[in-house]
Amino acid sequence: MISFDRYGVELLRYVDEPDPEPTESPKPYIHPLRTLAGDVVTVYRPHDHRWHKGLQMTASHVSGQNFWGGGTYVHGQGYVQLDNNGTMRHDSLSVRSDGLRGTLTWRSSGGEEWVREVREITVRAVDPENGSWELHWHTALTGLREEPLAFGSPTTHGRPLAGYSGLFWRGPRSFTGGEILAPDGHGGEGLMGAKARWLAFHGRHDEVDRDSTLVFVPTEDCDWFVRSSQFAAVNPSWAFHREFTLGRGESVSRSYRIVIATGAWGPDRIEKYLGGA
Repeated sequence: MISFDRYGVELLRYVDEPDPEPTESPKPYIHPLRTLAGDVVTVYRPHDHRWHKGLQMTASHVSGQNFWGGGTYVHGQGYVQLDNNGTMRHDSLSVRSDGLRGTLTWRSSGGEEWVREVREITVRAVDPENGSWELHWHTALTGLREEPLAFGSPTTHGRPLAGYSGLFWRGPRSFTGGEILAPDGHGGEGLMGAKARWLAFHGRHDEVDRDSTLVFVPTEDCDWFVRSSQFAAVNPSWAFHREFTLGRGESVSRSYRIVIATGAWGPDRIEKYLGGA
């Protein structure tokens, strides 16, 4: 477990030794994730989806394996608990004052090495006056299996509007019903499966009289998986509507910038910040 503190606040805790429950597809995760005001903006193992753990890199359908956790969507049957939950484990991990860098191996449920990942997480742009800071997450995946790996989602396997796969954030219970924002006046759960340069989620905290806003900015083009009415979740999906393949020795990279801010930021403030930061 690795913590990063600024101005007396633990901004994040990176758990590199994941929980052992095999059906939850053990993998490293970030929880808690906090604003500079100290408010927690993630949730750990919620009762409705025990495998949702803060902020994590994950994948729901990879050539029949489930690195997401829980059951696998099978068309015509719904979610079925199969013997296919994979794992992600660190092989190396180096820590700096502003972040960490490590390599991980994604192993199938049978223990085969399928993916090598190089992961870098960095704390940036800590600004107490603005009440914000940024988490930058970069990952590079290299295929290890002889046959090409097919990365998909429940939607690519027949379930509409469930295209989750990739970097996934689950927000606190109190954020349920929170506000979803995007550029050009767009917002709400109508953004499910749509494209946008950035997507923000604004929620309110229990116990304290404060709001928080998270702004997700992917470097690469993506389709968004986002929920508010059931629970707070944001995922810039890399395989919402269509699969992509990764052959042996081939690599693919993804980068994400996440602004974690105190207060209710509207589109104008977000655009101003992103344009000037």
